[in-house]
Amino acid sequence: MSATLAQQEPYSTKSLSDRLPQLAIGAMIALCACKLLLHLFTSVRNYGYFRDELYYLDLARHLDWGYVDCAPLIAVYAKVALLMGGSLAALRILPALAGTALIALTMLVARELGGNRYSQFLAGLCILLCPSILVTDSLLTMNAFEPLYWMGCILVIARILRTGNSRLWLWFGVLAGLGLENKHSTLFFGFAVTVALLLTPNRREFAKWIWIAGAIAIALFLPNLIWEAHRHFPTIEDLENVRREGKNVVLGPLAFVKQQIIVLDPILLLVWFPGLIWLLRDRKWRVLGLTFVVFFVTMEISHGKDYYVFPIYPMLFAAGGVAIAHWLENRAAWTRAVVVGVIVLATVPLIPMATWMLSPERLLAYQNAIGFKPAKQEVHMESLLMQPIADQFSWPELVQQVASIYNSLPPDERSETGIWAGNYGEAGAINQLGPQYGLPTAYSRHQNHWYWGPPPQVYKNLIVIEWGLDDVQDNCTSYQEFDRYNRFAMGEENSPIYLCRGVKFDIQKIWWHSHHWN
Repeated sequence: MSATLAQQEPYSTKSLSDRLPQLAIGAMIALCACKLLLHLFTSVRNYGYFRDELYYLDLARHLDWGYVDCAPLIAVYAKVALLMGGSLAALRILPALAGTALIALTMLVARELGGNRYSQFLAGLCILLCPSILVTDSLLTMNAFEPLYWMGCILVIARILRTGNSRLWLWFGVLAGLGLENKHSTLFFGFAVTVALLLTPNRREFAKWIWIAGAIAIALFLPNLIWEAHRHFPTIEDLENVRREGKNVVLGPLAFVKQQIIVLDPILLLVWFPGLIWLLRDRKWRVLGLTFVVFFVTMEISHGKDYYVFPIYPMLFAAGGVAIAHWLENRAAWTRAVVVGVIVLATVPLIPMATWMLSPERLLAYQNAIGFKPAKQEVHMESLLMQPIADQFSWPELVQQVASIYNSLPPDERSETGIWAGNYGEAGAINQLGPQYGLPTAYSRHQNHWYWGPPPQVYKNLIVIEWGLDDVQDNCTSYQEFDRYNRFAMGEENSPIYLCRGVKFDIQKIWWHSHHWN
């Protein structure tokens, strides 16, 4: 494929206001098919539900206009998965489809920037092979969908810059508004776009259509904003708790840049960084380059996690494809094939670590063999595996163990026994996998679970998960301890389970006294 594309039409720097380059339809279909098949054959192998996926399934059972720690659209995606049965395959097909769409969208952005078919292919190839994007598209989270909204906005801006049609800002408003309902970080993306416009002659776009677009975005975001205001902005409280308690690893400026290069794959720096330089140097597209710079600096200053920047990189891959094609314009055709070959050879070895194709034992052996150790994102994270993988272990065993304890009780005692989970992953596991064992609904005061309590009855006994021994001794007349251990799970999931008999408090009365938002 690369050889064919390498011999195609020469790259042109001529203004494309009247005509876009030919769309690389064959390459788009091939890359999208590879992306989808890769996830279909790897995303449900070896591992299980991701902790957050279990939580999102609980959100889907309680559809609302907002949640403590996320915008509402993730619950809609999870609801679709529930309607398809709620299986792991039903969940994972959605991010796989989102990632497939991202390849097509990135190629369209490259075309809008004036990229020929080789440029489009190169941009799509980078999306297909980028390790951080592969990880993101292997789990059902809002992060898999976020780049679609952002790149849709970028495509609209690029078309406005190319055609001068300011009415297209209306579509930007729609996509930005939906992006806000997907994840609140779209606010920072919108801020970056606004600053970039003000820093360039494109500030003239602040006329009628862009203000209407802003009104559309606010209108779409308004239901979530009202939900937040009605509950005194729990999301802000949650974020402040994370900051105050030092939950996340904070990287300095140089470490933050280094981490970006590593997680995206160092070889791809040779695509996205020239893309950034090309955007900044070209007066026509400079506003796009400045959008990235402003957003990147904002994330570093605010101590954002490294993956917060990922959704904007497809724009740079698109621009990088155009810049490289321009650079190779007067060189031999085989140089284009060499660029593709180098990218493939350098990125393919990382695919086993960015997808779920290897068992945990083989994955650890592979990481040791190539000398790779994933960086921690949270200060207290303890696991042999990186967090997105470790958080997929222990859930079936947890539910089976809780079911064994619960079903061993006499019927009259069982009816007076509830389940209290320490975090939303444990509660989500009980609620997703527990019904087949006859388990009741699990309750928790973690994140949005707090709003779904208290339980409808006062329990005499509780099966408690992730309680400290001191808490058990203080609040239980008597108790039994049940050890649990999974070497691949997060350390917190190896704490004992307790059967707390003779609970010393009224769960309905104490429920509203405190919540755990972090």
